[in-house]
Amino acid sequence: MNPSERINLHDLAPLTLDATLRDFVSPPFRAKQIEEWMHVRGASSFEQMTNVPKELRAQLAERFTIDFPRVVEVTPPAPDGSRKYLFALADQQRIESVYMPMGDRTSVCLSSQAGCAVGCTFCVTGFFGAGRNLTPGEMVGQFFTIVHEHQVPLELMNVVFMGMGEPLLNYENVVTTLDILYRTVAPKRITLSTSGIIPGIEDLARLPRRPNLAVSINAPDRERREEIMPITKKYPLDELMAVLRRFPVEKGRDITMEYVLIAGYNDSPQDAAALAKLIRGVHAKVNAIPLNEDANLPKWMKRPSDAAIDRFVDALVSHDVRVTVRRSKGRDIAAACGQLRGKSEPRSRASRHPEPVERRTPSSATARRRAATPPDHPSRQPELADRRVYRPVGSELAREKRHPFHGKRR
Repeated sequence: MNPSERINLHDLAPLTLDATLRDFVSPPFRAKQIEEWMHVRGASSFEQMTNVPKELRAQLAERFTIDFPRVVEVTPPAPDGSRKYLFALADQQRIESVYMPMGDRTSVCLSSQAGCAVGCTFCVTGFFGAGRNLTPGEMVGQFFTIVHEHQVPLELMNVVFMGMGEPLLNYENVVTTLDILYRTVAPKRITLSTSGIIPGIEDLARLPRRPNLAVSINAPDRERREEIMPITKKYPLDELMAVLRRFPVEKGRDITMEYVLIAGYNDSPQDAAALAKLIRGVHAKVNAIPLNEDANLPKWMKRPSDAAIDRFVDALVSHDVRVTVRRSKGRDIAAACGQLRGKSEPRSRASRHPEPVERRTPSSATARRRAATPPDHPSRQPELADRRVYRPVGSELAREKRHPFHGKRR
């Protein structure tokens, strides 16, 4: 068989894999052995399956493959221990993943697409345009490659789909990947982050087992949200919130409302009050995410100061909202939230995808709002990037500064 025609068994859902193997191998227990090598031990070669007869391994290799993406580069450890992995796919596309040690737990941030079509203006990944969907094998391969290198016990692993791409625009392949990961990682230790793709959220709600859901909100009103997240024009904020109020949430879990704080744009106490009103009725908590500045981002986008972040958080707490300020892992190696792929290609947004001015600058209403910002506000101070501020969120649910409240849980 032509090598390019071989089926990668890692791309098959567990039930499909079982049916495929039972048609090819005997006795039936051999199929179970092979599945365990793949989904529990993360084998990427039939030769690793030492309890499977050599002749059968050779027959499997003639018809199938279980290859993972090839590691091209691994960054040296950042001060926090994070490492970024650059993978090459069979068609030479490239993706990135992040290893994030966190005390007694470890998180792996996975990409779901080679690129991103969502185009959030505060995220470097989208600046390079849309890429194709990743296959289940390409996503599982990221996970097991990192697990093997760091010898992390699977019971101590967390998985977050917060890398390159929008997971719910690759729904079928992501769900297959989840079914494979559930073999070793409980759903409550897996988080899927979305920009708010309503049909995908509704489909996710119907699954018998669901990961944690994180939704990128980033503004308390439709105008500003659509300004910095153009795809949300297709999925209006009011419709999204209605879907989230219906989303089934297991006991002990919450929907995470991710909110990127941009100085002078969406970080005022008034914005916090509006956000609290917006999410009322949703079983949710807020993750406040100070912006990760990058040379590819619009020049007006700056991180808030510590004081501005505290004011925003205190306003949320005063409205009985549970909130965390997430600290970044991997920012020193361009592996934090919104930075993946940003440092691996020395191109700016303008050179890659020329865009209308309104996509790169705030609207007239926003400009007026920023013009009215007090002179001492961090957005009016160009030296902000050199200040010591909160470590912003990484691609993970990582070390967080928690702000509990003592009021009634919403």
